[in-house]
Amino acid sequence: MSETYILDGRTPVECADETKWGNWLKTSGETRRVAEDRIDGSYISTVFLGLDHSFSSGHRLPLLFETLVFGGPLDGELERCSTWAEAEVMHAKMVARVTASV
Repeated sequence: MSETYILDGRTPVECADETKWGNWLKTSGETRRVAEDRIDGSYISTVFLGLDHSFSSGHRLPLLFETLVFGGPLDGELERCSTWAEAEVMHAKMVARVTASV
């Protein structure tokens, strides 16, 4: 199983060719962004990482999406998941957590 992935629409696809992967990352721009929100000094960002962040931790699926909070009471809070649909839900839950914390 590859550790590098690109998106085909919203679907992660393994990409063992590091040159192709690197070129895709350079040109993918905003297509990697799932969602972003700003709430009372906090910035919540959810993106496609392009690298499996499960680090062989027993996850059956690669962890390819990340939600991260910058600023505010939950600064540094981080969640990861495997699919675009999960990432949308994960982002909404983090927005709710941030909203409740301010």
